[in-house]
Amino acid sequence: MDAFIDGVKVANTPSGTVPVVLVGVEGDDDLLPVFVGFDEAMAIRRGLDAHDIGRPLTHDLLLDVMEELGGRVDAVEISELRDGTYIADLHVDTPRESVVVDARPSDALALAARTNAPVSVAADVFEAGREPAAEFAELADIREVVEDE
Repeated sequence: MDAFIDGVKVANTPSGTVPVVLVGVEGDDDLLPVFVGFDEAMAIRRGLDAHDIGRPLTHDLLLDVMEELGGRVDAVEISELRDGTYIADLHVDTPRESVVVDARPSDALALAARTNAPVSVAADVFEAGREPAAEFAELADIREVVEDE
């Protein structure tokens, strides 16, 4: 299913404040919430905002190295839900061949945000985790909660 990053928000849970990346799919109002750490959430938000802090952070460095070696991010797919954990595939074109690299969804989405690579979600994964968008309407954007460095 063709997807997109709908937002990076912060949810208050019984365990405390937790960042959540909201992934939408084309033609559906529900969202797939992907709970991540604060650093990962900010990496995705910085990518979406094209925010440069002057020195490359981990995702910027990985992307720079990949591009210097002739590769590029072709696509990102949230492909599986295994024991309550989302699994992502990072599709990379290299000078020799196209490869699929196992990745955390947060890392894959951070790279997609920096490259505008297409994002997709496996239909069964979306069905298993979908939530009504209204559940997240009142959540604060991560930029309102975490000060930028």
